[in-house]
Amino acid sequence: MIKRLLLLTAITVLAGCASAPTPEDYAAEKPVLDLKTYFNGPLTAHGLFTDRAGKVQRRFVVKLVGRWQGDVGTLEEDFSYSDGKTDRRVWTITALGNGRYRGTAPDVVGEALGEARGNALRWSYTLRLPVDGTTYDVQFDDWMYLVDSQVMLNRARMSKFGIGVGEVTLSFLKP
Repeated sequence: MIKRLLLLTAITVLAGCASAPTPEDYAAEKPVLDLKTYFNGPLTAHGLFTDRAGKVQRRFVVKLVGRWQGDVGTLEEDFSYSDGKTDRRVWTITALGNGRYRGTAPDVVGEALGEARGNALRWSYTLRLPVDGTTYDVQFDDWMYLVDSQVMLNRARMSKFGIGVGEVTLSFLKP
């Protein structure tokens, strides 16, 4: 029994040592994602939020408009949820060079930091989310993957105190 417990512990520790992906893993992937090009003009996104068990809790459509002046962009997002509610977020995104970005929005705590390599972008940030009259600060590990010049897929894992609370999945379409 003790040997089995030790073996199970060793396997768990080794599995925990597996390296998480980094933007550099996608450096050779094409097409190359450039936020200033992709998030310029109108876009539409369709998405859903799944809880930690994988059950869909909310579906939504986002109408987006991006505008850039030099290295500073504004991304307006208007959300329409399946329950009839709406929301709006306006990002200010700054290209810092070498594939790095900084983003701010009124409901983002501090700054979002992003790094793009190849066709992928990883954002890390804390979002202040209102839920049933209470507000929670939730950490996002947000990955975007450019499929072609029109389609980008997005998966964001959400956590609180390091514990997964759900995922957001989006597909962006650029006309």
